[in-house]
Amino acid sequence: MACRSPDWFAVSGQEGARGGKRRPAGASGDSQAGLVQPGWAGAYRLREAATLRPLYAVPMEFRPFSVTLSKRFRGLTERTGVLIRGTGPDGEDAWGEYSPFADYNAEQRNRWWMAAMEAATGRLPVAVRHFVETAAIIPDISPDAAAAFVREFGCRTAKVKVGGPRGADPDSRATLRADVERVEAVASALGPGGRLRVDANGSWTLAEAGAAIKAIEAAARAGGLAGIEYVEQPCASIGDLAALRRRIGVPIAADESLRLTGDVDAVLRAEAADILVLKPSPLGGAHACLAIAERTGLPIVISSAMESSVGLASALATALALPDAGLAHGLGTGTLLATDTVADTLVPVDGRLTPKALSVTA
Repeated sequence: MACRSPDWFAVSGQEGARGGKRRPAGASGDSQAGLVQPGWAGAYRLREAATLRPLYAVPMEFRPFSVTLSKRFRGLTERTGVLIRGTGPDGEDAWGEYSPFADYNAEQRNRWWMAAMEAATGRLPVAVRHFVETAAIIPDISPDAAAAFVREFGCRTAKVKVGGPRGADPDSRATLRADVERVEAVASALGPGGRLRVDANGSWTLAEAGAAIKAIEAAARAGGLAGIEYVEQPCASIGDLAALRRRIGVPIAADESLRLTGDVDAVLRAEAADILVLKPSPLGGAHACLAIAERTGLPIVISSAMESSVGLASALATALALPDAGLAHGLGTGTLLATDTVADTLVPVDGRLTPKALSVTA
């Protein structure tokens, strides 16, 4: 059901506005009822965000939604949230998505809100290219199903979820055996020239990680590849990432260490990562991610956060605003949606994701 707010919402990209608290309608000092001024929350509080347009007000419509996943993904079978329809500077409809995960705290939810409002006010960055290479995302499924999934969308890069549930795996050895089988099947499906990366979501301890990565890299080679492109968030803590990076020759990418804290500087100080995985929704939006990319100079992979196609479109806009650095972006999650908020789900074609007009149906 669509929910049209009778109030007007003001959105600011100015550095220094903090929080996202709504003042009661008619509160003293409000020229219009119900103003909201979200700002750059999070540890890094990027000054580069000042390039965003200044404060202005737009009418907004809010539409709660629920979409079903075709495959269980990190324990999830559906995604819920709110779509926000606003107006861009050109007077056209603009859509944002607010769908933080249930365990996110207030600061994490605030960053997601800012990303949604950035999109809903038409403030996404200008593209510098027409499409991006996209990695297929392979959840915890059988080796045969994983291989079929790779072939279906023509991606030349695949990211395989490994490691099982963090801190709650009843049999880590069985999990690793299943991971090895799935990685080898995906490597074989990719064929010569393909690239394979794995994502442990911080599930391994430092003691486990080295042996697990060695076994997975051997599986990739058994499947016909040269090895693995990188391992994403093998351990939960930044300290463990840094220690592991000094021990192994496989590049390490940081994800949760960035998006859960918003503190890129902690990762940089510890020299904990070779690659940064940036998810615009949890990090405060496209411009926040572009500022991180410019400031750090590290290779960047833009990734979605298992949103519907509305949120995925914002992540795609972020990737399109970056020059091609030779890394496929993690934007293949539309392939995991059984239902969606739009008529035509954003999925890669021949491994490429291209922007399209959103026909919102939610």
